[in-house]
Formats: sequence, C-alpha cells, structure tokens
Amino acid sequence: QVQLVESGGGLVQAGGSLRLSCAASGRTSSNYAMGWFRQAPGKEREFVATINKSGGNTYYADSLKGRFTISRDNAKNTAYLQMNSLKPEDTAVYYCAADRDYGLVQWFEYAYKGQGTQVTVSS
Repeated sequence: QVQLVESGGGLVQAGGSLRLSCAASGRTSSNYAMGWFRQAPGKEREFVATINKSGGNTYYADSLKGRFTISRDNAKNTAYLQMNSLKPEDTAVYYCAADRDYGLVQWFEYAYKGQGTQVTVSS
C-alpha cells in the first residue's frame, strides 16, 4: 500500500504561484510513477501531469504546458507540482496519484490516490 497526502494548496491571486507537494508513505514511492489531477466545481476530474519513477520523463496536459511543472524527490518520497501564472480557471481540488505504470492519464488507472488539496485563484 502507498498512502499519499497532498499539501500546499491555498488562496492565491491571479498571476501568482503555488507549489503543491504529495508525500508518499508505505511502500517505496520511487517504485511508482506519480500523477497530478484536478477537479473544478461542476467539472470532471482532469489529468494535469505525470512523472516516471526516476523523474527523467514527464508528460503534461497540453493546456497546462509551460505553466505547470511536475517533479519529484525520491529521497524525500515526495512529488511536486509547481504552478505559475495561475488563473482563476485553475481553481480546483488537486489530487496526486501513484501507479507502477508511467504515462497514465485517467484517474481510474492509478492504483493509489490522495484526498486532494484545494487551490483557489482569485481574480
């Protein structure tokens, strides 16, 4: 089992930045690819980004490329999502997930999932 806990969410003004963290415990998180998803009010959960076990490969939703950066520190069992130039439409609950397979873009495909952290971007 892998337990995932997100943190770093909060209220930020448009144009600002936030860095979300996803701390993993249980089985060695470096054995798992990590992904970030988000769900805005009234919308379906959508894929944001994923990173492979070593951190050497990443993949992003096209609409978020250039503003969001996924990374990981396996020594700290933590994955990160750096979000820059935030917009009100980025307001959502952000979730992290883990799976042995890399490249997954559907929430249901991930074996382990966190509870989410709220990000609110004010205009």
